[in-house]
Amino acid sequence: MLGIFLDTEANGLNPRIHKILEIAYKIVDLKSGLVKDSYQTIIAQPAEAWEKSDQESIRINGFTWEEVSQGQTPRQASQQIIDNLSSHGIRRKKSVFICQNPSFDRVFFSQLIDPDTQELLSWPYHWLDLASMYWALTMEKAKQKMGPLPWHTGLSKDAIASHYHLPAEEKPHRAMNGVEHLLLCYRAAVGFPQ
Repeated sequence: MLGIFLDTEANGLNPRIHKILEIAYKIVDLKSGLVKDSYQTIIAQPAEAWEKSDQESIRINGFTWEEVSQGQTPRQASQQIIDNLSSHGIRRKKSVFICQNPSFDRVFFSQLIDPDTQELLSWPYHWLDLASMYWALTMEKAKQKMGPLPWHTGLSKDAIASHYHLPAEEKPHRAMNGVEHLLLCYRAAVGFPQ
């Protein structure tokens, strides 16, 4: 089973208005933890999309117009992702997407590769989230009086990292920083059987 540890950055939170600016992922063997491949790119967006940016989102991810205007076109990025995931045999029942916030990442990912194409390629429809994994694990420990309840520690990735005595995510919030931090937290919370 392969996990696609994925993160995206966008110029806001509303996918009807805002656009994906960056995507990164690592393909990981979920038994061994071996990283099989990685991908990262900045996505070019037109000036009219950039002008609609939510300034708080831009402050958090630190993107500039210069970076965004020089990124790859959505079409180029889409084809690279399709080729890359296909080369690793990414298919339903053989792989899953793992994110910190799949409701955000999936909708912006779909701006690059629409759901019909994802379905045609038989890509996984399971997008798992770290916070739910952490919730289940800490609830089990709390029931055994071996740790705090999850809402006492918090569910942000940085809060989960803190619980495991790991560093916070590097700033600014760039997609590959997010992927690497997600993988670090997953390794601490869930781990790999081998």
